[in-house]
Amino acid sequence: MPFVKLVKNKAYYKRFQTKYRRRREGKTDYYARKRLVTQAKNKYNSPKYRFVVRFTNKDIITQIIYAKIQGDVVLAAAYAHELPRYGIKHGLTNWAAAYATGLLLARRTLQKLGLDDKYEGCVEPDGEFFEVEPLEDGPRPFRAFLDVGLRRTTTGSRIFGALKGAVDGGLAIPYSEKRFPAYSKSEKKADAELLASYIYGGHVSEYMEYLIEEDDEAYRRQFARYIEDGVEPGDLEDIYKEAHQKIREDPAPQKKERKPLTAEEKAKLKAYKPQPKNLKQRQNRIAQKKAAFARSLAA
Repeated sequence: MPFVKLVKNKAYYKRFQTKYRRRREGKTDYYARKRLVTQAKNKYNSPKYRFVVRFTNKDIITQIIYAKIQGDVVLAAAYAHELPRYGIKHGLTNWAAAYATGLLLARRTLQKLGLDDKYEGCVEPDGEFFEVEPLEDGPRPFRAFLDVGLRRTTTGSRIFGALKGAVDGGLAIPYSEKRFPAYSKSEKKADAELLASYIYGGHVSEYMEYLIEEDDEAYRRQFARYIEDGVEPGDLEDIYKEAHQKIREDPAPQKKERKPLTAEEKAKLKAYKPQPKNLKQRQNRIAQKKAAFARSLAA
């Protein structure tokens, strides 16, 4: 073939788009995804698991996912909106709730794989660094890698609350204490007591006590639901401890009972959805519009 010069003119750049749709939409970091998904060739098609953490305004989503050629497959999932079942009814997006959601996912995944009896994790979390040790005469621990998506991994981020919960729940996830809220750069170590207070909602109870003393009106406004349910600052630690115990006792997801829709409910749903019209109905509609327009002109 003869040499053809590629002219990148205005017409070219007007049509130029970044590769991959989800990157253009600002949803996926493909540089990170490639490294989280690509498995070594000597692993013989064994999946590479990711511990995925995502936050919305009112919920926390944690999932164990692995990639196939057809797309991603979710092995297990846990959500913060499940926590009221275990006694945590308020602050479902804070650091302590993220820890509880990570713990729930870990116990649920291990139960599904039949490893929950072999790997209990850290039953009484005290904020100390914890790693799952493999058994000498048993199966290896379930290994996954943290996937934060596009979220910034700043020190004290709630992502690491979910990570700590999953590790204490018995998952083998490589991690460091450097991004925990209690980490000290000078000592190069996390303050275990401070981290434990975050796990049990200590930072929330401290803020509640501060507002009670300084600004009672702001306290009543911000913690109205806590007050309505009779939850005081000193109750939070017991609430989270009981929730952690209940999660370990029964991490399985609850199935919702779906009732068949009545004729009235079906009719109501149809009313919201525009029904397709046949040719005769469409022609009749056009004739009506023409007649209405003619009348408006005559008027």
